[in-house]
Amino acid sequence: MTITAQRGVASAQPRTGDDAATPRSDSPMRPMTLPEPRGQVSAALVRLLTGPEHAPVGDLAVAATEGLAASDDLLVDDDVQLALFLMYELHYGGLEGVPDSWEWDPRLLAVRGSIEREFEEALRRAVRQPVAVRDVPEALFALVGGDDSPSLSAFVERDATAEQVREILACRSIYTLKEADPHSWAIPRLHGAAKSALVEIQADEYGGGRADRLHATIFAQTLRGAGLDDRYGAYADHVPVEVYTSMNLMSLFGLHRRLRGAIVGHLAAYEMTSSLPCRAYANGLRRLGFGEDVADYFDEHVEADAVHEQLAARDLAGALAEEEPELARDILFGASACLTVDGRLWGSLRRRFERGESALRRPLA
Repeated sequence: MTITAQRGVASAQPRTGDDAATPRSDSPMRPMTLPEPRGQVSAALVRLLTGPEHAPVGDLAVAATEGLAASDDLLVDDDVQLALFLMYELHYGGLEGVPDSWEWDPRLLAVRGSIEREFEEALRRAVRQPVAVRDVPEALFALVGGDDSPSLSAFVERDATAEQVREILACRSIYTLKEADPHSWAIPRLHGAAKSALVEIQADEYGGGRADRLHATIFAQTLRGAGLDDRYGAYADHVPVEVYTSMNLMSLFGLHRRLRGAIVGHLAAYEMTSSLPCRAYANGLRRLGFGEDVADYFDEHVEADAVHEQLAARDLAGALAEEEPELARDILFGASACLTVDGRLWGSLRRRFERGESALRRPLA
């Protein structure tokens, strides 16, 4: 049976259980359904957000303090990373059934701040800090060129099964269904040439004025074509913790003005390592018999990100370093953090696949 035929079966049969589909909204940022907690911190947060508005946050504060103290490695702590992700989600599309007033509740922000401080410290311990130089673009190219993380895209191109590809797409959905949004927080924090370059990159990410070519929209088409659920957060209970760590890294950098250099560096590294892997993904999808509707997202990025690579490294990061030289160190830190955290994420998926294991916490429908 071909993949196309399997897709037809998947889309024709109603989903049940954990993956039961609800009618899709045309809104690109639908409120996310709350996932199941993964420990005491995320459980306390969910109880707070779904309880009476303006309820006391004492239980959450205690749970966060205890959870942080007990964590052996915050970067792979399922409970704390999920809780932080849900707090950040209040600034994006929101959470289903949760009042918008929680977004700026100072008590909730205080708890989030305590988690963020520990998260940032854990990142700075884990991420290699490149030497800060004024010629930031060349330092970025050297940093990216020296990255030796295991290549998941090469595995997809040559060896992955259709089911493994579907698991990868489910993992990518947490970020890609709101692709570019974390980096857009930097737009009002930049000036001159750096701002202009960032807006040029983001305009492409958002479809160049065409809603149907929003990269998030194209990826939703990819999910549907692969027989997967395109609702934002549909696989929140399935994905491993590394997915949330990657997403939280972007939100941490994007939502704090003092880290504007880091979010620029993150975007630069992201764009500089996208074009060739996307070509490999597209090749792998075609090898497995997936249709053009599934490959379209990756095809789109082959050419676009080849252009974005130079824009991000030279016109964005380079211009920012010229205008604010004191941010050079943060730009390189953000790039290194992107390579480290995403390298761990996609490398862990490849290792699980090579051991014959699923990458997910629970099976797809």
